[in-house]
Amino acid sequence: MTAVFDPTPAPPAEILAVLSLLCPEVVRDIEQNWNAPVSDYARHLWRPVARPASGPAITARSILREVLQQRLSVVIQPEEIGKALEEFEHRPVIQSGLHCLLLMDRITFDALLLAWFGAIENGLSAFVAFMGTTMTMETIGREGPGWLDVGDDKVNLFGMGRHKLCRKSACAAGPVSLNKRALEAVGDETDASRWLGTLLASQDKVFGTAADALTALNEDLVADWDRSGMARPVFIDDRLAASAMARHLEHDGSLLSRLLIEPARRQRLEHALQEAASGPFGRFLPNATDYFWGIREQRVRKLVLKDGHLIEPDRPQGLSIPFERVQLRQALLDGVLLPNLFLMFLVLAILPRVRVVGGLRQIGYVALFHSILLAVLDENVPEERDLAAELQVRENAWGMRVIDEKTSVREQLAGLPEGALFPDLLRQYRLRTFAQTTDDLKLVRENARWRKIGKAAIKAT
Repeated sequence: MTAVFDPTPAPPAEILAVLSLLCPEVVRDIEQNWNAPVSDYARHLWRPVARPASGPAITARSILREVLQQRLSVVIQPEEIGKALEEFEHRPVIQSGLHCLLLMDRITFDALLLAWFGAIENGLSAFVAFMGTTMTMETIGREGPGWLDVGDDKVNLFGMGRHKLCRKSACAAGPVSLNKRALEAVGDETDASRWLGTLLASQDKVFGTAADALTALNEDLVADWDRSGMARPVFIDDRLAASAMARHLEHDGSLLSRLLIEPARRQRLEHALQEAASGPFGRFLPNATDYFWGIREQRVRKLVLKDGHLIEPDRPQGLSIPFERVQLRQALLDGVLLPNLFLMFLVLAILPRVRVVGGLRQIGYVALFHSILLAVLDENVPEERDLAAELQVRENAWGMRVIDEKTSVREQLAGLPEGALFPDLLRQYRLRTFAQTTDDLKLVRENARWRKIGKAAIKAT
């Protein structure tokens, strides 16, 4: 019998097999959209999500909705808040994986662009983007929130000395204002018409923190790049997650209060965390701090849980916070604590049944966080048993560096029409398939963590 040749390109089977080991939901997204325009993939990611059904999930969604409403009241008109919340209720999706950088950073720009596509293709008026803020102002040499990438050079965005940049964290460093002189010098050297004027419009403003400044500036850039206001990004960060976490800790009977505060439940949780860390996918897990980050002297501090207190290791004069519900809640409200990634994804995504869209490492650790929560639920408690049933469906998706342009944002913007940059890019990406845009999943094939998992899987068989 003559074999039938199928001319339709297919995704690399060996890559999908590796991804399936940890996040089969991501594989399904890829398979369904492989030969479709990447804009269709974005539409697929922002598809509806089933409403919460169990008690803990309903409570978590209610808390998230409340803190989002508070955030929306700052960034959009009062009459638009109800519409945005209802859209989120039907399509609860958060674009994560963004670091606290200006959109002139190409990876940040490309991720936000995909999220904008998803919102537009689903007719949304707003979409939520999470900006992580716990990193230092300079992460490595001339990179990080304190630097503006203009393609061929880096500009010290806030005019801080290098010793301050590497010692202060974006969410705590402040007050700050823009480095007007350095920005104006850029205007003399390069075509900066697509972004420089927008930044310089805020040259005389003083922002409470660097994170506040970067959020406000990114909002201004998007508004200028899409003057029609088709879909507005609502930027949130770790501080909103802290507010949500504080709400979860209001009552000693809440699920997170029980898991963290009751000794037997916390022991079970710590065992599940250790099991995941020592398992075949443990390299995905971030484990830099115990449950929370501390903030002291404009810097994010690692904490360890010892003798019933969260303390800074090897710093007797550092933070010391009793690991009790009331004290933790107050420290979160006071801005002294921020939830670590595990707790943050619990309150923003896994418990409230929100689809979270992130990078290649994130799709791994969110899947693990999901499994850890399942492992610590008590099947003898009806509401936890109901939650476990609900968690059989994971809302976890890849959306960071799906679009991965190699040219600088400045170069990408140079030939695009003013006021309609995003709409013009949407027209372009409607002509490029997911397979073409990802170069047949090249980024996954070259990712060190996923390659190691693939090799280990081959050895196991």
